[in-house]
This record gives sequence, C-alpha cells and structure tokens, in this order.
Amino acid sequence: MNIYIYLFLLFGAAFGLATFSYQHIFSEGPHQVDTPEGSATLGARLLWALVCTFLWPIMVLTGLNSARILAKRKREALAKR
Repeated sequence: MNIYIYLFLLFGAAFGLATFSYQHIFSEGPHQVDTPEGSATLGARLLWALVCTFLWPIMVLTGLNSARILAKRKREALAKR
C-alpha cells in the first residue's frame, strides 16, 4: 500500500515541477497574471511543487477545464474571421 502513496506523491511533485511556468492555467484560469519583475524564486517553485504534490488530481481537472475554455475561444476566434 505504501508504494501507491509514494507513487502518488512522486507523480504530484514531478507534475508540480513540470507545470510551474504554466501555473496560471491550473490556478487562476486561462489568463496569465502579471508576475513581479524578478524571476521566479526557488521558494515559489517549491511551494507550487508542494501544492501539486498533494492536489495534482484537482490541478489536472482545472487544467483540463482551462484547456476546454481556451479551445472554445480559439474556435470562436476562427469562426469570426
């Protein structure tokens, strides 16, 4: 049973590290927010990875919803041409 828990946490941490630069899609919706002038700090990356470690199934669902919204907007923009 422990192996499943370890795999869950490991996948979540990898998901968090891989999606850090796209976190606006998973948390604030499809609009990218303004970031501070400095580059992303190690603490910000670590916090995002920790959040995703435990909540990655929810993050995947919100990412899919944002992808659906973006695809719909793209279709509408192409239809207006």
